[in-house]
Amino acid sequence: MKPFPRAEISRQALQDNLTRLREIAPNSKVMAVVKANGYGHGLLNVAECVDNADGFGLARLEEALQLREGGVTAKLLLLEGCFRQSDLPLLVQHQIDTVVHHESQLEMLEQSNLTAPITVWLKVDSGMHRLGFGIEQFQDVYQRLKACPNVKQPIHLMTHFACADEPDNSLTQQQMDAFNKLIADLPGDRTLANSAGTLFWPQSQCDWIRPGIALYGVSPVYGDKGTHHGLVPAMELVSNLIAVRDHKAGQSVGYGAHWTATKDTKLGVVAIGYGDGYPRNAPEGTPVWLNGRRVPVVGRVSMDMLTVDLGAQATDKVGDLVQLWGKALAVEEVAEHIGTIAYELVTKLTPRVVVDLQE
Repeated sequence: MKPFPRAEISRQALQDNLTRLREIAPNSKVMAVVKANGYGHGLLNVAECVDNADGFGLARLEEALQLREGGVTAKLLLLEGCFRQSDLPLLVQHQIDTVVHHESQLEMLEQSNLTAPITVWLKVDSGMHRLGFGIEQFQDVYQRLKACPNVKQPIHLMTHFACADEPDNSLTQQQMDAFNKLIADLPGDRTLANSAGTLFWPQSQCDWIRPGIALYGVSPVYGDKGTHHGLVPAMELVSNLIAVRDHKAGQSVGYGAHWTATKDTKLGVVAIGYGDGYPRNAPEGTPVWLNGRRVPVVGRVSMDMLTVDLGAQATDKVGDLVQLWGKALAVEEVAEHIGTIAYELVTKLTPRVVVDLQE
């Protein structure tokens, strides 16, 4: 028997999703975002599966170094930039691009003595108000970067959307207009579109797109599914039944005795819990997929296991495979039941979950 719980990752799905994203944005290069351990799919797994991406976006230098050590030679971009001046030589050594979004990062570049210049992506705060230089700061920062011998020319330009996952929200168009007006006629590559921008705002695609969650077959929009856009779920989170129990009406189950059966039934115990990253706050009724049907979670999710109501006539047995989400049960739907977003579910899996790359 294979180890459980495990996240089964489809190489073919990842490759198909990259192909589909190229179809959606045919005039753009693809910066595949693989931060947070490849959105829970395994950093090196994903990079290997989509090695024909034009580049990879990461949050931290440690992630970028792991890719270089794993033999990845493609363009790498640190989406949060560098936090320590002592890291800049590593960017030179390993040919890693960096975002500059704060005065402290600009000063580090100006004060360093590097053996070669670094490729910089200047981040504009066009309305997200989280990272980036404001429009009123842009010209001064741009000129300082242009004059800095540690910065490779031309400077590339980027921004990030606040509400692209709300297709009717006008802020995204306002951000695009502000950014495009600011950087008009400047040299260098441009990138605006995250997954939501790529799927719902085609006018934002430009030189590079930065798909994250969409690469994994998941929609960034609440109430939507990746399959609606020709994407394929790349992860199936599965475990096994470790017990099947007769359960009488009036009996409760689990910590706090919060759920009580209203009629005789059978309960299944699944070997997964919040110690594996399955949310403790999953409410009663959250579905799992077992033997061709949905069955509901009942009682509290505990550290190592959860319980499901199999029904009085169930014939399920110990060892049967349970899918927590995947092709039969979309992670977007599970996220809606739990009151969160699919991003959180796939990225919060703990090291106890075996990541199993499959063809």
